[in-house]
Amino acid sequence: MSLSETDGSVAAFMRAQKVIPGGVNSPVRAFRSVGAGPLFIRQAAGAYITDVDGNTFLDFVGSWGPMLLGHARREVIEAVRQTALQGTSFGAPTVAETEMAELITAMMPSVEKVRMVNSGTEATMSAVRLARGFTARDMIIKFDGCYHGHADSFLIKAGSGAATLGIPDSRGVTKATARDTLVARYNDRQSVEALFDSYPSQIAALIVEPVAGNMGVILPDEGFLDFLRRITRANNALLIFDEVITGFRVATGGAQQRYGVIPDLTTLGKIIGGGLPVGAYGGRADIMNMLAPDGPVYQAGTLSGNPLAMAAGCATLRLLKQHPQIYSELEKKSALLEAGLRDNLRRAGQSGVINRCGSMLTMFFTGRDSVCNHADAMSCDTAKYADYFRRLLATRIYQAPSQFECMFVSDAHTESDIEQMIEKSYKSMTSLK
Repeated sequence: MSLSETDGSVAAFMRAQKVIPGGVNSPVRAFRSVGAGPLFIRQAAGAYITDVDGNTFLDFVGSWGPMLLGHARREVIEAVRQTALQGTSFGAPTVAETEMAELITAMMPSVEKVRMVNSGTEATMSAVRLARGFTARDMIIKFDGCYHGHADSFLIKAGSGAATLGIPDSRGVTKATARDTLVARYNDRQSVEALFDSYPSQIAALIVEPVAGNMGVILPDEGFLDFLRRITRANNALLIFDEVITGFRVATGGAQQRYGVIPDLTTLGKIIGGGLPVGAYGGRADIMNMLAPDGPVYQAGTLSGNPLAMAAGCATLRLLKQHPQIYSELEKKSALLEAGLRDNLRRAGQSGVINRCGSMLTMFFTGRDSVCNHADAMSCDTAKYADYFRRLLATRIYQAPSQFECMFVSDAHTESDIEQMIEKSYKSMTSLK
């Protein structure tokens, strides 16, 4: 795209940088990893977004996952509008919070009780605190490359060996905090076993994205999630599924339904807010009953269960519950996209791997036969992805400005939209070096 076509976004970015660190409120939005400047979005509808210059793009980011039904879905917008007329926040219980909890517990296999919060980070942070309080243990296991928000306990990277303690991956995270976070390799059973062997009766919980979505889409090897269920149970540790991305995305009951593995606790976000800020964590009643005011584990939030977020989320979940065929249609369209992109790689003579689970997928530019963990993902050709991203953006296709994120297909995408993406993707690939 020429500068004249995006001068409004350029001006908006320059203005933002004067008062916002980096000019953005979440780092990936800055487009730095793809060598471009960010688009500032004015509006969206269905499968399309429009920037401040009036350029309209076919959108495969979907606000990083929440827009499963597409942008500005009529029923969701109307629910928010009607609710806003009654007030936007009360700091007191509402029936809508109970309705949301009833929907989640009815649809998500592991959740008997649920607590609403305001973000995925807040949900995962609170779930880990609850796990520590329930087990009276301090340590947790996470996986290299799995992102669980920006709480201190999660900003840890792997050390030199499978059984080493993590070290801080961000300034501001103390070494003391890092010492309680152990890091294993995704899809590597031995690395998990080594940690449980090295720290017997010290591990409160293991937290995992059942389908990783923050190093690109990485699927669990066959039996890996079952293994995590067995080893945590054998060591009296809790299993936490971070389904902030996969919850209600890959199946009505999330990845735990799709793979038939039931965790002790589940964290949710994205789709349950219908595009508004929201998070939740839930699980077995005996664990959840440890939360204040019933139990000794404290967690609170003035805006938790915000009426607008509850209205948008309830409207979204009701639609998914009433129209289960949405998932079969998503599977059909996503499979079409996967097949088309795979064929594009072959015809354009490019090396790559495509990982998909339901309506979330990633195309990795790599010479590897598979991408199964963080190390595999990090070996990809990020420069080639950046070139591909810019060329595709010039054709008015908007996808994640990072090799290590997901593409999301929504109910609003048509087969014609998918075919358009495939056609423009091929033209972009043929120009890559």
